[in-house]
Amino acid sequence: MTPQTKLSPPESQSMNPPETLQGKVALITGANRGIGLAIAQKLAKMGASVSLCARDEKALEGAVAEIERQGGRSLAVRADVTRRGEIEELVAKTEQRFGTIEILVNNAGIGYFGPTHEASENAWDTVLDTNLKSVFLLSKAVAPGMMRLGGGHIVNIGSIAGKSSFAGGGIYCASKWGLLGLTQCMAEDLRPHGIRVSAVLPGSVNTEFSPHVGKDTKKMLQPHDVAHAVAAIVTQEPQSFISEIVLRPTQKP
Repeated sequence: MTPQTKLSPPESQSMNPPETLQGKVALITGANRGIGLAIAQKLAKMGASVSLCARDEKALEGAVAEIERQGGRSLAVRADVTRRGEIEELVAKTEQRFGTIEILVNNAGIGYFGPTHEASENAWDTVLDTNLKSVFLLSKAVAPGMMRLGGGHIVNIGSIAGKSSFAGGGIYCASKWGLLGLTQCMAEDLRPHGIRVSAVLPGSVNTEFSPHVGKDTKKMLQPHDVAHAVAAIVTQEPQSFISEIVLRPTQKP
């Protein structure tokens, strides 16, 4: 029997091939480090012009410089995504530089962990405004442009905490459960316009977001794992979309 040679798929058929997003404009929030930065780098390598948003201007500039060193096109815009006026300015600056936003990745998020009955009203407001209200405001700001284009992607970075509960996670889980509900409803609202709204729900990721005491960080999800999931979502064929991806590590850390 003649042994068969295993052929690699052509570049055009491989997962997330380079330049797949050539000509697309992507806006990523919380993009100065961790998951957001990994997503920005991934989409830039695939040919998209990427606008990075966060509140740490110095870190943003460093992230943009790294993307441009690798041949990507990027822009840094400092903005507080809980403030409508700053969001409108962020969208305007991005569109003035690159054109209409076709990909929005709502990644910005914070955590609060502790007994809910001991939490302050300020803790509630801060977490819900950052993790949930910002997604509403940003999606509302980019939707008209996507409608004019006849399509687009809104990808919301959630968490497995949006499907599960744990002691001390009341406020954080509320924001992520709410995010998942918002994602699913927006998907139905925007489907007639060719806009696909999806959620990525990772387990613990090896970032600075929260301490990982006692965990083997090498077994944890890495930022590039989440970036790969986002890339898969935004490269779907027009007749379908991935509405939700749940990411878990192969081994428990």
